[in-house]
Amino acid sequence: MHGLVNRAIECFLRDTYGDARWASIACAGGVDAGEFETMLEYGDAVTDAVLDAAAASLDKPVDDLLEDLGIYLVSHPDRERLRRLLRFGGVSFEDFLHSLDDLRERGRLAVPDLDLPDLELRDEGGGRFSVTCRARHPGFAPVVTGLLQAMADDYGALITLERVAQSDGVERIEIRLLDRAHAAGRRFELAGVGAPVRQDAP
Repeated sequence: MHGLVNRAIECFLRDTYGDARWASIACAGGVDAGEFETMLEYGDAVTDAVLDAAAASLDKPVDDLLEDLGIYLVSHPDRERLRRLLRFGGVSFEDFLHSLDDLRERGRLAVPDLDLPDLELRDEGGGRFSVTCRARHPGFAPVVTGLLQAMADDYGALITLERVAQSDGVERIEIRLLDRAHAAGRRFELAGVGAPVRQDAP
């Protein structure tokens, strides 16, 4: 697993539950409580051990933790870079959904050896969408689910989400867009531009 992934899990646990809880989880997971190196590769077993230890410590299913991680990656102030990257996908939540097909390649432009899941959007009409998530390692679909919920909130859209398990490491996330402009959405400013630009859903 790429160090960026493990580092994201570490930061999520530290920022959400505190350094002491992270140290306890790291010890139970058999890893050094020091920071993961973002540009190193770690065995998948390392990531699994940390997640299992976190789930046991916090008494939460791993999938719930991973969904919380997806929300954290967009909503936490320290993760603004990722939020900005995703907001450049379009001026509305629907635009953002249609940009998901290119997310894997955009990630590789930034970090060539980062193995993000392959996401495929299907627009089924009537405000219904589905995202097929194909990943080498299980667990990405819950992260994507949390990320989608956080991005909907960011745009001010009201949605429902449901994950449907598939076979051979493939999962589908079903999305229903109930209201494009349910709320005002979070403020978004383009880098290098003096005046703020609102990109809320119409």
